[in-house]
Order: sequence, then C-alpha cells, then structure tokens
Amino acid sequence: MPNRRNFLKLATAVGASSTILATSACQSGSLSGSNNNASGGDVTTIKFLHTNDATNTALAKALSEAFNASQTKYKVTLESRPGGTEGDNLVKTRLSTGEMTDVFIYNSGSLMNNLNPSKNLIPLGDEPYVKDFTKPFTLAVTSSSDKKIYGAPFGPGSGGGIMYNRKVYADLGLKVPNTWDEFMANNAKIKAAGKTAVLQTYGTTWTSQLFVLADFANINASDANWGADYTANKKKYSSQPALAGFQHTEDVFKGGYINSDAASLTLDNGLKKLALGDAVHYPILSGVITTVQQNNPDKVADLGFFPIPTTLGATSTLTTWVPGAFYIPVTTKDKKLEAVKAFITFAEAADGCKSQLGAVSPNGPFGMATCVPTGTLPQVPTDVFSYSSKNQFGPALEFISPLKGPNLESIIILVGTGQKSAKDAAALYDEDLKKQAAQLNLPGW
Repeated sequence: MPNRRNFLKLATAVGASSTILATSACQSGSLSGSNNNASGGDVTTIKFLHTNDATNTALAKALSEAFNASQTKYKVTLESRPGGTEGDNLVKTRLSTGEMTDVFIYNSGSLMNNLNPSKNLIPLGDEPYVKDFTKPFTLAVTSSSDKKIYGAPFGPGSGGGIMYNRKVYADLGLKVPNTWDEFMANNAKIKAAGKTAVLQTYGTTWTSQLFVLADFANINASDANWGADYTANKKKYSSQPALAGFQHTEDVFKGGYINSDAASLTLDNGLKKLALGDAVHYPILSGVITTVQQNNPDKVADLGFFPIPTTLGATSTLTTWVPGAFYIPVTTKDKKLEAVKAFITFAEAADGCKSQLGAVSPNGPFGMATCVPTGTLPQVPTDVFSYSSKNQFGPALEFISPLKGPNLESIIILVGTGQKSAKDAAALYDEDLKKQAAQLNLPGW
C-alpha cells in the first residue's frame, strides 16, 4: 500500500508525465560525486543528478543541451539515479558523505526538509528569479527550521480535483460547481440521466484519497495556520474543516452516485468510462489526462477539470502537487558554484522555460509564475492553468507537513464502500497519525 512518499512520487509522475519527446536515457556516470575537472580550456564542467524516469530525463536533457549551446564558459553533464526509496537513500547518503554532484533535483515540501537543508544545501533566497516563484512553490522550498529558500523550480506540477466530462455537462445543461451543494445537485441530475455521477477506482488504491487530499487548498484558504496546527497536534481530521473530505466520500456513496464496481475498478479502466461519458466526475490528479491521450485520444477534448467544490465559502481553490526543485549542495564551491548558479538562472529564465515546454506537455503549473505554456493545450491542463493564473490555488498538505498516516488509503476506502462513517474513519485516521508523529519525534504529540 503506497505511503505518503509513494503518493507524492505518483503525483509528481502523473503531474509531469505527458507525451515525451523521444529521448535516450542518459548514462548514469560515476557515483564518485562532483570531482569533475574543467575541460576544454577554461570551460568549467558541472554534473547534474536527476531521476531516471522518462519525464525527468527528458527535462534534464533538454535544459542541459540548451544551456550548453547558449554559452561556452560552462558545460553541464548528466547523471541519473533511481526514484523511490532507493533514490532517496542515495541522495541522503551522498549529501552526508560530501559526495553529491554539483547540482541535483529532488522533491520539494516536507521531503526537502528531511534533507536538513540548513546543513547540507546552499540557500537561493537572494537570487533574482526567486521573486517570480509561485506562492505554493515558495512555501514548498522554504526550510521549516531557518525559513530560508533552498530550491528553484524544475518541471511542471499537477492539480488535484475533479476531472469531468464536458460533453455530458453540455448535454445536461450543467455548470461547473463552486460549492459542494452545487456539486451534489449536479450529481443528482447526472444520476437521473442514467449515468455514474462520481467515479471511484479503489482497485488502484492511491486514487481513493483525492476527496481528502485535494480538499486541502480549500482548508488552507479558510485557515492559513491549519497545516502548522495540524503538525503540532492542535487540529484533527475528525473535526471541521478537515472532516469535509471524509464527509464528501460518504456523501457520494450514500447518494448512490458512485459506480457499482468501485471496489475493483482500476485507474485506466475508470478513465475509459469517464472519456466515453459513462461516468461524469472523477476525483483525481490532472496528470492522468496523459492516459486518456494514449488510450482515447479522440475523447481528450471532452474532458475538463475543476477543484474539489468547497463547503467553506463561495469559491473553490485548486490543490496542487508542487514541482520538484534544483538544489545545490554545500560541497559545490568556487567556479563550480558559479557555473551551477548560471545553469539554474538559465533554467528559470525564458529560454529555460521554452526548453522545458518543448520536452514535456505540462498538465499542471510550473513553480515559476513567468513560465506559462503557449499554444493550444488540452482542456484539462488549460483549466488547471486558469486557476493558477488567477492565484486560486495552493499546495497539498504534504508540502507543508511531514504528517500523513500510512493507512489513509484503506481507511478512506472503508468510507467509500459504506463500511465506516466519515466521523469514525476520520477518528481512526487521527489515531493512525499518532504512530507517524511518534516516529518523526514531532513536538506536541
């Protein structure tokens, strides 16, 4: 069962995944760290460590090639690492032994804080591009210990909310809801029309969590201190406003709005039902539109996206899974530090944005407010970007707090299949959190 880290990895993967330009995987190179010698006369060579999935490989390759072609003073070479726990351990080991490459990419949010950035990383808060960071990204790369900014954006993120069938909406005369009551009214009309109103795919267990996890931006919009209070054991999921995510899961089950095969249906098969209009709403991450592009390309234009409708006001806020980031280890010094800073500055400028947009088709906002796709995108990423352009979005809780109980998936499925009430399940999840808080030695627990 995926834990908090695995959900983040999945979110990052689907948020950035798309039709990738054909690239060959970059060779891993030596694991001996940043002992690169300058080559080609006065050229300073730096090594850039990235994860070896297709998306990050494409982004790293595109950025390094564009940067190398833009000037003759510096050269970037690539090294790849695995993802998941193995990759996490490699990053932490190499930071602790002083053998990290000159620059590397890693997760933002609480996982970044687990790297002990004040000890291991060089702060970037004085760099001129920082002023263009989106607010969610700034929060996600700000150290919880010293409040300094340590990362710079790499690649796109992903939105969490409701993917919906626009064609069915048009046929039934429905409007995109802002509030939960409006959403439930739409569900009633969809059910009356003989279609599945809310799709659930518990056969792919991580998808069960979206009503809870993707509601956090609404919570944060109403109480900016909720994440910090939650981490300090001052706020609970069994109380409002956080209880709403569990209640939403219960509401759609009790209303008879979910598919009868929810317990076994998988993500890919669920997306097919949504694309064909057999189902109309799907709480999910925006990045999964790439699966529709692959399997039902003629139906991509029929799908759109909106935030989890709020119970806390008249306007919903989109929850986003924030992009990963560039980081510079404290072992990078002198000419190599100069070269790395030049590389990151390039990546965050217009030419760097162009390179990234050419490498992947984004399905969520970049960490740079100035990096916005041009041309025609599918409606799902267009909708996601519309909320970011209006600053009507915020980071998922896992980018603010290290707490996420390991059993959320199984607990929320109990609600979605009618085996537990929202209140009882939320209380069970609060108990689940105690175990993790103890492991993390968090104060207040």
